[in-house]
Amino acid sequence: MIHNVKISQSYLFFLFIITFLSCKQSSKPDVSTIHLDVKIERFDQDLYAGKEKDLKQTDLLLQKKYGVFYDDYVHRMVGNFNYSNEEILSTLYKDQAYYDLNKEKDSVFSSLTPIEKDLTQTFKYIKYYYPKAEVPRFISFISGFAVQTPIGDNYMGIGLDMFLGKDSKFYMAIVESVPLYLSRRFTPTYIVPRVTETYAREELFREKDEDRSLLSKMIYNGKILYFMDQVLADEVPDSVKIGYTSKQLEWCKTFESDIWGYYLANDLLFETDYQKIQVFLSEGPFTPGLGEKNESAPKLGIWIGWQIVKKYMRENPKVTLQQLMTEKDMQKILQAAKYKPK
Repeated sequence: MIHNVKISQSYLFFLFIITFLSCKQSSKPDVSTIHLDVKIERFDQDLYAGKEKDLKQTDLLLQKKYGVFYDDYVHRMVGNFNYSNEEILSTLYKDQAYYDLNKEKDSVFSSLTPIEKDLTQTFKYIKYYYPKAEVPRFISFISGFAVQTPIGDNYMGIGLDMFLGKDSKFYMAIVESVPLYLSRRFTPTYIVPRVTETYAREELFREKDEDRSLLSKMIYNGKILYFMDQVLADEVPDSVKIGYTSKQLEWCKTFESDIWGYYLANDLLFETDYQKIQVFLSEGPFTPGLGEKNESAPKLGIWIGWQIVKKYMRENPKVTLQQLMTEKDMQKILQAAKYKPK
């Protein structure tokens, strides 16, 4: 039986947590009565431990312990169905790059306890708002930069090799496929926000195929970011949630009215030609055509969508998070937001 694994390739929201002292009171709900304890299973360690053992025995042990994830890992992440499990394991164990990558991964992630603690708190908030939401089985792995946060049948993977730290020597070696403006965010503190964003998009709030206009995509992405506002730690700043540098965020704030005016002047809100609107939604070092000297922030449609959703919730305090996330009328949200940046 072939299981579908949903590999999240999007780099829209690479995130990290900056810890700082804050005297503001938390607006988060009390989740102390929600009993939850997230643990991350160390497939990365179990796989490497089988390096010196009998291949058949290792294969059987990994199949038994990790089931569907192991099948997806062997045949979809690091190999394919043209080779047996044992052939793929043998090739992996003989690869010096695998040894080197595993060694650096161990130096960065000797323990995942802090990440488990933060994931536990975030998923308590998610369960508070969505009691029926299923907490996935978390499994850590390395795949040679094939995938970062895959979701499969009853599991969510965490590709530790894509969170080693922005100065990792490995990222310089893959710069042609993963540019530095992306890999600068490949640090351990990105893990929880990245997992949260992927879980929200893939498990809770899938984007509708019929939502093709720029406005629909702006509001959808704005909803995702607003949801993250509610379930991530208060210490996570806006620049981190959307993956901007502080300079990019300041640029957006400075030119917010100009960005909005540009969309209106060019009749872009209801444009459905993806070739025309993708420049406002896609990751990049900047947004072509806007700003001087390539100083503009990327994915400006997503940032404006976030501002619209936040304004909508401020203007309509009786609307719950759940009602926001199920609202399908994007024009209604825009109108009720009374969004007119100055």
